[in-house]
Amino acid sequence: MSATSSSTGAIRGVTGKDGGAGGGGRLGHTLSGVAVALGCVLFLGGFGWAALTYRPYTVPTDSMRPTVQPGSKVLARHVSGSAVHRGDVVVFKDPQWGDLPEVKRVVAVGGDKVACCDKQGRLTVDGTSVTEPYLNKGGGPASMDAFHTTVPKGSLFLLGDNRIVSQDSRIRLDDGAGGSVPAKDVKGRVEATAWPLGRMGMISRTGAFDALTGGGASGAGPLPWQVIMVIAGAVLIFGGAAYGPVARLVGRRR
Repeated sequence: MSATSSSTGAIRGVTGKDGGAGGGGRLGHTLSGVAVALGCVLFLGGFGWAALTYRPYTVPTDSMRPTVQPGSKVLARHVSGSAVHRGDVVVFKDPQWGDLPEVKRVVAVGGDKVACCDKQGRLTVDGTSVTEPYLNKGGGPASMDAFHTTVPKGSLFLLGDNRIVSQDSRIRLDDGAGGSVPAKDVKGRVEATAWPLGRMGMISRTGAFDALTGGGASGAGPLPWQVIMVIAGAVLIFGGAAYGPVARLVGRRR
């Protein structure tokens, strides 16, 4: 009789109150399974959504410093040229500019009259002076070379943020299109730096062109939500997977 009681007590000591091994319990194991499944959905869904929405590009030059450092890998959202606005940083590829994709900032769109510089050394668009906080600080004007042109319909006037070294629309003013690039040549709108890790982050939206007719830069894309989905999914996967070992460890200590 005592042997039977001893054996029963040993079994009870190992088995949880609701029958789960190691004190984990059936409910706990069920919830951990649900967490892992939900985590997989969020993790894979976030990655899949981002893969369909964004494409990586490498910026080889320092023409966009300090917004984008040379050698950085950026994420550009797939958009049509018609969805691009003043102030947006875009990736484009135009045969007259070379064989590789380039990254520049849109400062004027079709129909705009763009010129430089006013008495304070600022860019003007349709006669309105534009203060550009994203420029590489050097104490100089928005452009070392004076220029003025009217952007053809369906085109974009593009400048680098590091105006001293940038090879952009200013040096192509006599190409018949006033240095502009057809909007259809745009491959995407740059929204974040993905590499290196120390520079990872969203590219801030500028309000420099908001006062102009037609408004300024585009709003943020879905990338922050995609990142949240991936992180939340990873947490749920690891948390759910760790439940079993942790529950068994706690059960042994009890």
